[in-house]
Amino acid sequence: MKNLCRALSVILLLLPGSAWSELVIRVTQGNDKPTIIAVSPIALNGLRVSEDIGSIVEADLQRSGLFRTTPRRDMLAFPSKAGDVYYRDWRMLGTEYLVVGSMQATEGGRYELEFSLLNVTAQKTEFKHTVRGRANEMRDLAHLVSDKVYQEITGIPGAFSTRIAYVTANRVNGKFIYRLNVADADGAREKLMLESPEPIMSPSWAPNAKELAYVSFETGRPAVFRQNLGTAKRQQLTNFKGLNGAPAWSPDGKKLALVLSKDGNPEIYVLDLKSNKFTRLTRHFAIDTEPTWMADGKTLLFTSDRGGTPQIYKLNVATRATERLTFRGNYNARPSLAPDGRTLALVHRESSTFHIASFDLKTGRMIELTETRLDESPTVAPNGAMLMYATKQGDRGVLAAVSLDAGVRYVLPAKNGDVREPAWSPFLR
Repeated sequence: MKNLCRALSVILLLLPGSAWSELVIRVTQGNDKPTIIAVSPIALNGLRVSEDIGSIVEADLQRSGLFRTTPRRDMLAFPSKAGDVYYRDWRMLGTEYLVVGSMQATEGGRYELEFSLLNVTAQKTEFKHTVRGRANEMRDLAHLVSDKVYQEITGIPGAFSTRIAYVTANRVNGKFIYRLNVADADGAREKLMLESPEPIMSPSWAPNAKELAYVSFETGRPAVFRQNLGTAKRQQLTNFKGLNGAPAWSPDGKKLALVLSKDGNPEIYVLDLKSNKFTRLTRHFAIDTEPTWMADGKTLLFTSDRGGTPQIYKLNVATRATERLTFRGNYNARPSLAPDGRTLALVHRESSTFHIASFDLKTGRMIELTETRLDESPTVAPNGAMLMYATKQGDRGVLAAVSLDAGVRYVLPAKNGDVREPAWSPFLR
């Protein structure tokens, strides 16, 4: 119990920062043998657009750690279609793949971007594709290009079009102002969803990526809210005395698992969002917290210290049958399930240092993925390629990301101040 309470205190204490602004990404470790790809500037055909689409695609692919991009200054030409490409020139640069494309205006104020992925070694076109959007959706079009290219080469769906939620804090006149923000997966287009003088915690995405649930202390005690990201409409879901926390959407979006101490001890409950009915799932004198759903919607994973130290347990929602899953280390908490249904990201401690680790639910194998201290709040990308977490860089809180094989790493510090509590969205529909 003391360990779990201390963990909650650490989360709150690490939030303060000096200022807020958009996130800036720095790749700190990439693949040993990255694929070399060139992105020719998109031909605009006289159009004026607000973004350099080619540069965004380059940054996306570079950030994945699996690609190294050919600098524009080294390119001998800027082709916009396959017929304009002299493969010999690109082979001289060591380029393995080339992206070319052009944009044109269509009816209704929309734009059409046609692009191709070319295999330089084989001298062939891998695919030709078209994406469409409005003038204010240039970044969206760029991320769609990146997703398509990434999937074609790696076989894994791209997650560049997804979003992240996170919390920042700013000291104003000796007091902290907390902000819940949503941004693109690359940290761009940050949007403020909530500002409060009281802490904000545990953002959780709805399966349709159109809503967030989170914990806010604005009422004087922790309460769970849900908020529509398009309309900004909010609804307070809990108002019980004691702990109201750790909301997690069910896979069908119809329920929330959450933690309530209204009956005297922190227990796992499920809230039916249509009937507003609460169902208690655990009954134990220990602290049960941090629920997360498995894909079947019939099973929950959660953290409990009922065995003496915080560990991960599995709960059958229908029968209430509970099984302990983790045994290695004296602390395992904050479970986040990867899309494969068997890899669990969690906060792990062997002795005195908190790291992010992956845990295989079938084999029981635990692998430490990070080397920094005070790592927390892991959240897995919807394609399972990366996970994001909060950590410290000097005396500042930053977000960082690591691949599940620990081969790729990058950090997303804010230009100023601290940032915590990341949550990676599902794929956007």
